[in-house]
Parts: sequence; C-alpha cells; structure tokens
Amino acid sequence: MTTTTQRVRVALRVFALCAAAVLAAACAHRPAPGNAMPFDQAVNQAVDDLMVQTQKLPAFLAKVESTLTQRRIVIDPLLEGASGQQTEVTRVAEQRIVQRMQAQFKQFTVTPFNASEIGNAQYVLNGTLVRDKDASGGPYRLNLALTEIKSGVVIAQSVTRISDATLDTRPTAFFRDSPVNGKDRGVEGYIRTAETQPGQAADALYLERLPTSTVLQEATAAYEAGRMSEALSRYEAASKRPDGQQLRIYSGLYLTQSQLGRTADAEKTFGTIARLGLETNNLSVKFLFKPGSTDFLSDPKISTAYPMWLRQIARQAAQIDSCVVVTGHTSRTGSEAVNERLSLQRAVSVKARLVGEAPPLSKKLRESGMGFRENIVGTGADDASDALDRRVEFKVVGCEA
Repeated sequence: MTTTTQRVRVALRVFALCAAAVLAAACAHRPAPGNAMPFDQAVNQAVDDLMVQTQKLPAFLAKVESTLTQRRIVIDPLLEGASGQQTEVTRVAEQRIVQRMQAQFKQFTVTPFNASEIGNAQYVLNGTLVRDKDASGGPYRLNLALTEIKSGVVIAQSVTRISDATLDTRPTAFFRDSPVNGKDRGVEGYIRTAETQPGQAADALYLERLPTSTVLQEATAAYEAGRMSEALSRYEAASKRPDGQQLRIYSGLYLTQSQLGRTADAEKTFGTIARLGLETNNLSVKFLFKPGSTDFLSDPKISTAYPMWLRQIARQAAQIDSCVVVTGHTSRTGSEAVNERLSLQRAVSVKARLVGEAPPLSKKLRESGMGFRENIVGTGADDASDALDRRVEFKVVGCEA
C-alpha cells in the first residue's frame, strides 16, 4: 500500500468516525437536566446512553475499513472531577460500568487498563464524577466518554445526574497517602476528555500518555495491595519513560521508597517532586495542622516526614531566581474571617520554617491566606476526603524590584 493510499484511508476513517459519532449523538436519548436518579441507576443509564451512540458505528465504518472487527475497550480508572483523584465511589462506579457492559453489551470486550492490553484496544473509556455547585438537578454528575484511540476522536459521550445526597468520596489509598496534589496538565486533559462532545478530538496529551498511564496504574494497584517491591519497580519503570516526569509517578516512588525504609532515596525523590512542582508552578503539599492551629498534627504517621519536606522545598526554592508565594488554605468549617486569618497564619508559619532551612529565602518568599475561597472539594468534612482543601501551595512569581 502506498503512502498516499494510507493517508487517504486514515483521512476517510477519521471522517467516518466524526460523522458517525455526530449521527449517533443526535439519535441517542440523553436525560434531561435535573433528571437525577439513584447512583446505581445513574451509572447504568450513563453506560446505556454511551453504548446506544455506538450502535451505528460498526456498519458505518465497515464501508470505509472492512478489517475493523475487534472492539476492545480499556477503562481508564474514573476520577473525581475537581481533585483529579480516584475515590471509593469512582472505583465502585468503574466496577458497575464493567458489569453493565459485560452483561448488556457483549459486542464489546472490556479489558484491563494495563500495559499489555493498551496496544490491542481500539477504544478507551474514561469518566469523571463531579459535585455540582448548583445541586438543583442532583448533587453529583457522572460524565463518561468513549474515544477511538487511533484517530483520537471522541465517538460517544454521556451525562447523568445522581440524586444520592452523599457518596463515599474518600480518596483511595494511593491518593490519600500522596504528599502532593498530582493534578497536572495530563490529568486536566483526562477531565476535559470526559466532557468532550462526540465528533470532537480528545485531549492530545491525555492520549499520548495512555501507555505510561497504564504502567502508573499497575504500580498504584501494587502499592494499594501492599506489594511494595513490585510497586517500586513499576514506578521506576514509569519514571524512566519519555513522559515519566509526572507528579503522580514521583509520588508513587516516594511512597514506596518510604515504605521500604529507603529514607535517603525517598528524600531525593521528594526533592524531585518539589523541583518539578516549582518548575510547572504546580506544587500543592498536604501539610496537615492541628484544628485552629499553626502547629502540625502530632501523629507521627502523618507528620514525621514534614521536616524533610520543608528542607527539600527550601533547597529547591533557593535554586530558582524567582520568588515564591506560600499560600495557606483551610476547609469550609467556621466563619470566613476566621479561616482567612488562620490560613494566613499557617502560611507565615511555613514560610518561617523554610527560611530556617535556607535563610536567603527571607528575601524571596511571600505569604498569602485564601481561607476556603479556593476549596477543591468544598464539603467541609474535615477528614481524608477533603484533605486537599487544607493544603499549602507554593507558586512561583516574579520578584519585585
């Protein structure tokens, strides 16, 4: 087959996918806004809606490429839309999606999201669970998208609203234990793709990272199962890939090295996390404080590593020419004025600790308190589910003359 012919076939394929996706979307029934339903029913409805949109695709595509026979789907683990974390409820939703597809849509083969299967899959399904600020149509919204990997086109997308007043939004073990918020440009691309309309392109960086994401997921599964040596090996493999410079990957390296007692390696890795976070202006560290205080929690399981974290953040901040704003955040508990004051006091406290590690930082650090104005989760639960709301952020800014 000549290069020209190959290009024509690819172009026809993309055109067919786009046209078929638009046609299927137009024919599919979508729940009206506000049509909330119980969690299990909402998940089933989202899957059914997604699959209905694909029913016209095989026959349509057969006219363009008769060799399209396999219909293998991998499911990229669902995320909570605001934080970019996997939670207990997103994991349950993912399990129900698999069950529904296996029971009702046997024309598709659902395969594990791992390194050996991603190369054989034609489609990737991803999704987000979002807590709606305007809860008039139901407190939560589930978004699902099905993307054809080869073309990068979203061929189906569905949305359902969930009526349950509360869901188990606690982060799963890896995300609970991670020292920083790993939501980066790739995670944001995942979230955007889950909300992309049929016929539109999925986020390019998200798709490019899929092979590495499977290695990361395998490592995370090993970590959460307590297989630390295996997890470390897989995190190391992910970090060595061309696109392995990711906060989630280095967080996994740090966690497994810490669990295995490799203290020096863990500190070096946290230094890499701090450097990468500052370079990308995306360093949110989960320092947890005593309620209403600027003192760190005294639980050694939580705060033993804090002095090392501060040491490495100070070292990395001292190596850059720019200044750094240390911003405190609080959860949505108590009055706005109290939280504004407390978040600023915590930022001042962290700043002082950093200067203690590297005195020249006294001229480069600024402090700011946001209270609960920039909550990520916003529930005010004051437990592991909203730990990100009590973070300390480090943002690189230009220094004043």
